[in-house]
Amino acid sequence: MPSIYQENILDHYKYPVNFKKVENADLEYGDKNPVCGDDITIYITIDENQKVVEVGFQGTGCAISTASASMLTELIEEMTLEEMKKLTNEDIKEMLGIPLTPVRLKCAILPLKVLQGAIHKFEGGDVGSSVDKTE
Repeated sequence: MPSIYQENILDHYKYPVNFKKVENADLEYGDKNPVCGDDITIYITIDENQKVVEVGFQGTGCAISTASASMLTELIEEMTLEEMKKLTNEDIKEMLGIPLTPVRLKCAILPLKVLQGAIHKFEGGDVGSSVDKTE
């Protein structure tokens, strides 16, 4: 594993960015990875143009899921709802910059899955029936 990526992941794990609950969030959703015990909730406030004004996350998890959530919240700052909808597993893998085993991939994409659930819920969908692009 390239050390610069490893150091970045460890830094985001130890000192996560946007690790907070956003009061009165427009989008809020949480989910768990039962295999590893990761538990992530994302909070997003958007403006009238559906652009991110404030983002935060809370939860517990392994270094990969926590770092991924931290990095994802940085990535989506000032994105629009439509831009966030276009994010994929490949974006997460590229953001982390390390090879991931299938088990670690589930940890890495949990924050994206949570973001997709938050968007689906915000748009009035039944989260249980949302199209999961993370598999």
